[in-house]
Amino acid sequence: MNYARMVIEKEAPEEYGYDRIRYNLSESSIADQKLSDVGLSLPDLTLFYGEHCGEKELRALIAAQDKGLSPDDVLVTAGAAGALFIIATSLLSASDHLVVVRPNYATNIETPRAIGCAISYVDLDFDEGFAIDIERVAAGVRPNTRLISVTCPHNPTGTMMSRADLDALIALAESRACRLLVDETYRDLSYGERLPSAASLSPNAISVSSLSKAFGIPGIRIGWLVVKDKDLQEKFLAAKEQIGICGSVIDEAIARAMLERRDAFLASLLPDMAKRRDIVQSWIDGEPLVDWVRPQGGVVGFPRLNVDAGFDLDRFYTRLLEEHGTYVGPGHWFEMPKRFFRVGFGWPKEAELRGGLEAISAALRG
Repeated sequence: MNYARMVIEKEAPEEYGYDRIRYNLSESSIADQKLSDVGLSLPDLTLFYGEHCGEKELRALIAAQDKGLSPDDVLVTAGAAGALFIIATSLLSASDHLVVVRPNYATNIETPRAIGCAISYVDLDFDEGFAIDIERVAAGVRPNTRLISVTCPHNPTGTMMSRADLDALIALAESRACRLLVDETYRDLSYGERLPSAASLSPNAISVSSLSKAFGIPGIRIGWLVVKDKDLQEKFLAAKEQIGICGSVIDEAIARAMLERRDAFLASLLPDMAKRRDIVQSWIDGEPLVDWVRPQGGVVGFPRLNVDAGFDLDRFYTRLLEEHGTYVGPGHWFEMPKRFFRVGFGWPKEAELRGGLEAISAALRG
């Protein structure tokens, strides 16, 4: 494994220093929650080795979200990042190939790079609404392709594929005898139709999610992968056991309690996040130098700066942070041009979101 630090992590706000940022629009989750915020408290737990797959009650809550899944189809992991690492290192070698729809969450690219496998990219186009092109994905598949990697709702654009596109990707994976990996971390934050979990539709599909983004509790490091292929699930479990044997019984207890409150939590959260999205939309409607594809899910968008070729983008980002105290996720975090940036509208308070958006306009005209 040839590890290299991911740019998005080297430049993360926690690395830069939260105290140096006034308006943090770089976060990709809702606001961080305290136990008391969501009505949770720690039980008096016995701190033993937990079930290696994850606590059965927790897995049952995850599986119950989709028809056709059982707790045995679920493997609890150290966040979605842990799930993605297990999947990549279990399925890929230096002689293998995968297709990645880009931009994508960095781990979906950097871990395969560390393994040394070949990667073909299918880049999404702003002018096409960041819509996935199934024919281009199919054209990228080779005889040694082991994996097709997508996210939905998409990170960082917030766009969503249709059910027809999801079905087409599953059919493609089945016909080419490879796996479809769908990172579904934002699925609970869908503003329209909530797609079924890909793993519930085919043994060739693997779904990944977590409690970090939609539930605001990244500190407990709970995610999961779902696959109905029993042999593959056993392989993933072997990887988890060799990495850390099992998860934290404390973290899993908090995760179970959170999912028991899931419906009520989301019922309160989603209208507020939709309002935040509208705040960004209203700003963009009045800002001729910025445009975006309106997100259909999640709490991030990926605006594009409408500036000419001579505009100094590096100076803009420096001025935005140093003079206006505002942090966004520049395009190079996602191997995209710096004309793009990720804006997170779920993490900051409403006043901070408005202040940050105004700061972007000010920095563009500085």
